Amino acid sequence: MLAKSIAFAAFAATGLTASIANAGQVVLDIEIPTQKVAEYHKPYVAGWIEDAGGNHVANAFLWYDVKKPENRGARWLKDLRSWWRKSGRDLTSTDGFSGATRAPGRNTLALDTNASAFKGLKPGAYSFVVEGSREQGGHDQVKLPLVWNPAKAATASAKGTAELGTVKLSYKP
Repeated sequence: MLAKSIAFAAFAATGLTASIANAGQVVLDIEIPTQKVAEYHKPYVAGWIEDAGGNHVANAFLWYDVKKPENRGARWLKDLRSWWRKSGRDLTSTDGFSGATRAPGRNTLALDTNASAFKGLKPGAYSFVVEGSREQGGHDQVKLPLVWNPAKAATASAKGTAELGTVKLSYKP
């Protein structure tokens, strides 16, 4: 028991407990509608933050087929047209914010504000953009208005028309 107390005291002394306690969380709830098609491919979906002028600020997440041999899934990233033009083609790596495609239904993603696109984001007016594109399918994009204040909770919601259903964002400090 004494060893556990000493280990916790050493951990607490590093200051890590303070940063964990001060971390907020952004939760995204992204609906991917079921498509009635003969050949279904899961959509590629990207999420990023733009400033009030529409300029790319940070990438938040990217879902694409990372398991294709020789990274062949990456060649379809350009179908996420807005994301590709704003930041995708300039990336040397998607490590750290990418993951596999998601199946139809509700998909929840939680982002720690101390370790994500929100880290260091200055208070102000932004848009959180979510874009989806599916091979042999459609393309969709939604913009969620976001007034960012790390000390104040925020929510936003928007609905896509084809590849994305309802997209909800909530922030709790």
